[in-house]
Amino acid sequence: MEEKSIKNRWVVMVAFFSLLAMLGVVCAEEMVTSSYSPVVIKELFATTMARMKNAKAEVMKRQMDLLNERYDLSNRPAESVMMSGGAKAVQEGVRVKLPEDMTWVQLAEMTPEEIREKDLWPQGLFPLPHPNHPEGGMLFPQFHIDEIKKQEGRDLARFDLDYDLPDHFLPEFPPPMYLTTRPDLGDVSQGRLVTIMNYYELFNGILNPKQVEGLRLLVTPFPQQQFNQTEDRRSELPSRGVICFDCHVNGHTNGATHLVGDIRPQEFRHRLDTPPLRGVNIQRLFGSQRALKTVEDFTEFEQRAAYFDGDPVIGTKKGLNILERASQVHFMAEFQALLDFPPAPKLNIYGKLDPKKATRSELRGQEIFLGKAKCAVCHPAPYYTDNLMHNLRIERFYKPRMINGRMAAADGPIKTFPLRGIKDSPPYLHDGRLLTLEDTVEFFNLVQGLKLTKEEKRDLVNFMRAL
Repeated sequence: MEEKSIKNRWVVMVAFFSLLAMLGVVCAEEMVTSSYSPVVIKELFATTMARMKNAKAEVMKRQMDLLNERYDLSNRPAESVMMSGGAKAVQEGVRVKLPEDMTWVQLAEMTPEEIREKDLWPQGLFPLPHPNHPEGGMLFPQFHIDEIKKQEGRDLARFDLDYDLPDHFLPEFPPPMYLTTRPDLGDVSQGRLVTIMNYYELFNGILNPKQVEGLRLLVTPFPQQQFNQTEDRRSELPSRGVICFDCHVNGHTNGATHLVGDIRPQEFRHRLDTPPLRGVNIQRLFGSQRALKTVEDFTEFEQRAAYFDGDPVIGTKKGLNILERASQVHFMAEFQALLDFPPAPKLNIYGKLDPKKATRSELRGQEIFLGKAKCAVCHPAPYYTDNLMHNLRIERFYKPRMINGRMAAADGPIKTFPLRGIKDSPPYLHDGRLLTLEDTVEFFNLVQGLKLTKEEKRDLVNFMRAL
């Protein structure tokens, strides 16, 4: 009898602990969503790399299928329209594909509610997901990876992902660098990619010692979420990290992408199209949504938060670079404030077109920009920014949906980016969803309900190319 009782108690205990284990699984599943990245990795690095390498082809196919469904990705350069360095042509034409049997004119006649209910919002105007949105992270064009490896031996290739947008939709490389203090020099980079290997020879004698030190820090590698020495990196070998100028190449941009660190959960994070640092001296807001008030704030934020997806906990593990505000941050900001817009020979000292130099189409485009199109409400001359944030409420046009791991919902307020030199920095909008200026005009024609004619759209593009 006693033996039977012991056996029963044992059965009850086993059942009880099984129930606890099941509850633990349930609790674990319910606690998956977190603001924090996992610190302790329980999978061997070799296993992680093999798993992600095996998945890479399928991940990239899914992204490229999406891009081809959304856009005309062909290489169609505009005739005689070059970026400011003169080495790369600007792409032309509307590249966003429309729903079957639909035209831009027909869409423009519809209300946002009609477009939403009939599900007619063009795919290319939805938020653009990261090539692997659930994973995210810094991702560089191959031409930049190749040049950095050649100069420094530092490898920015990821074993799990490749960059997605074709090179002809990206800025010229390397882009020219212009300084507010020495406009007489033109391109101070002399057609070279500025790195830790050549910054001193290029800028000694042009910058003061503080600025030279600031530039040195901008081209010095520091650990970053995907490029570091830990087992949860995404580079095959342990990495020294990335530099500020890996994204903001020569103080401009190469189109490198990332996910903003400010938003949780992952599917709501925006893809980031790296903006130029040109004209930092006239800007008063930094970060597409962060509204940081100084370039010093921005510089410190990038190193202490954005490099690690906004997670200082994981940053501590991977090698958080805590800059000294009064010296290092100050020096870096002082140099960035010298980065100038490219020359615009058709603009006068007020940032408007000189009638003696501009074409008729450009002059008509300026009139539309200042008038019917209402562009100047947010983008006033001379630098074509109001240094404010605006909410376009694009969610009026579509029902929320998941696109390759990205929840297309409301974007919220986004800062007004300067349009000076805009032809040099495709793709457009904060997440790079618009590949050409023509796409951008069609987008705002719908969002603002402008009802621009075909000729007005063409003239508006020609004007923006002259900025």
